This record gives sequence, C-alpha cells and structure tokens, in this order.
Amino acid sequence: MSRKRFAFVISDLYGGGAEKSLLYTADGLRQHGNDVKVFILRDRIEQQIPEGLEVINLAVITKTTKALNSVLIEKWQASRIAKALDQFQPDVVLSCSCDKITQHLKHPNLYFWIKSDISARFQNSPKRDKVFARQRRQYDHRKVVAVSHGVEKSLLEVVGLKPAEIRTIYNPYDRAPFVKMAQEEAELPHEDYFIHIGAFTPVKRHDRLLRAYKASGVTTPLVLLGKGGQETRIRALIDELGLQDQVTVLGYRTNPYPYIQAAKALILTSDSEGLPRVLIEALMLNTPVVSVDCPSGPREILTQELADFLVAPENEKSLADAIKRMDQAPVKIEARHYEQFLAENVIPQFEAL
Repeated sequence: MSRKRFAFVISDLYGGGAEKSLLYTADGLRQHGNDVKVFILRDRIEQQIPEGLEVINLAVITKTTKALNSVLIEKWQASRIAKALDQFQPDVVLSCSCDKITQHLKHPNLYFWIKSDISARFQNSPKRDKVFARQRRQYDHRKVVAVSHGVEKSLLEVVGLKPAEIRTIYNPYDRAPFVKMAQEEAELPHEDYFIHIGAFTPVKRHDRLLRAYKASGVTTPLVLLGKGGQETRIRALIDELGLQDQVTVLGYRTNPYPYIQAAKALILTSDSEGLPRVLIEALMLNTPVVSVDCPSGPREILTQELADFLVAPENEKSLADAIKRMDQAPVKIEARHYEQFLAENVIPQFEAL
C-alpha cells in the first residue's frame, strides 16, 4: 500500500470514546508510514496526544461563532478548514463529530465517520423525524464510514440514508499502550470490584445498572468512573437503594486502565452506543464484560462464549443474573476474543479509503 496523506477533523479532543478512537486511528496510520494531521476547531484538549502526532488548532469555534450559530458562520468555518486542507493536500479526509460544519466541504475523498447509533438515541423522542431529516441532509450522496455494522444498518434501514458510499470499519486498537498504561500507579478503591465507566448522562443508564446490581445480591463492590450532569441523581439513587457501603463514585480518571485491569468485570448498561470502546479495552486487559445488547456494537464485541453475558436492555432480572454468574465464575479472556479489533487488521481498511 502506497503512503497516503490523512487529515482528521474534529471539534476538539475533550471527551471520551470518539476522541480517543480518533487519536488511536490517526496515530496508527502515522506509525504505518502515512502522513497524518489532526485538525481541531477549538483549543480544548483533555486526551493524551500520542508522541509524534501533529494536532493543529484552527480556532474556528469561538464564543462568537457559537452565539451567532448560522449557516453563513458554518460556511465561513468550513472555508477556514478548506484552506488548511488545501495546504496539506490530503488524499483522505475523515470528519468526526463536527459534520454540521464539514458538510460544507467539497473535498473529493471526504468521509463522515459516524460513531453512534442516532436512531436508538432518538427512538422515542419527539425530535426523531427532525434529527433523521438533518442526517439525510448531511450524509445523503456523501461518503460514510460507520463504526459498526449495527450503525451502518441503522443509517440505511432506520434513518433512510442514501449515501454515495458506506462501509463499516471498526476502531483500531494496539494492545501494548493499554497494557502499559494499566501498569501506572493508581489508588484502587478495593481489592475486588465490578466497574462501570461512562459519562454521568441519561443514555448510560446508571439507574438500570444500580437496580440490577442491587438485585444480583452480590457483595463484590461496584465502582463508577465518570463525570457529568447526572451525578447528583446517581448519588441520590445509590442512597435510595441503600448501596452507600457497596458503590463507590470515583469521578473521572484520565487513565482508567489500572482500574479496568484490576476489576473482576466491567458492566455496560447503556441505551445506545456506536462501538463501545470501553468493552474492547476491557477485553484487551483480560477483564471480562457484562453488557446489555443495546444498539449497536456490544453483540459485535461479545462473541463466542462471551455472548452468554449479553442481555436484553430492558431485562434487569437477566442483567442481575449475569452479574451474579460473573461474580461466581469470571470468564477467562483470550486474544481470540478481541483480535478483529487489532490495528494490524483494521488500519489497512482505512488505508484502502
């Protein structure tokens, strides 16, 4: 495969899964010998930038542009991005989480990298039709990369997208950095515990997690890592369920991997995901997983015997049972459980764009 130039465009690097996966993908392509630049639209960086990866702040999202918030502003922002792209001359442009702006770009090999299942998030929302219509305006007759087969199917069959091209490419992972970060010193809350990692937002369904954990009857503690506006409600529910002595809220950690590696198992209870990287990262650290079978991603990750711990989202009794079974006999994780996500198998698919 000949060397290519890749440009990634994202609003910022402040946040969780989408930002991390973009950095890992960009750095994976760089390490494979490609020229790679990451363009951010404002100076908000929370993630660790891989050494040698160039990140350029275009500073086109400001208080002023957010206040004005018009199509004219979006087109002006896109023109600034286009100027930077013209200077770099990329073969491939991947837009992530800033498509409202990048939809105005005309690059011939621009792909919109969609990382979440929008149909699941807005399934029962009065905004559903409006959101779907906006997606069709942005992505119809454009090139799209979906993060999972579930997301691709949703875009085509539920949202009704008519893209010029669509393909599923998983996020690529190199196991070594996770193992290295997991060795860093951390003050672990318990010797033995279950862990949930996710923003304190409604979609992550901490209420479902806490009720099922309570119903499981296990005595192994539960640790919550995350941050967000729902923290007060989550703490109130912990008190309401009488779980103050069993559930520890640790807040956000820049490096969660020592906590994941030391856990008995990781639990995911979301209403929707794209391709939940926390499940893949857990498996790469040999930590087993209990997850709801939400759209989309978990059933593409928990395969083979791991599928025994994949339960229907609304069946809290089955979730409680899965937690109890995992507590009694944790599954042993092997390389075959995550090899489809390894960079060596995924990066060539990006290079083929």
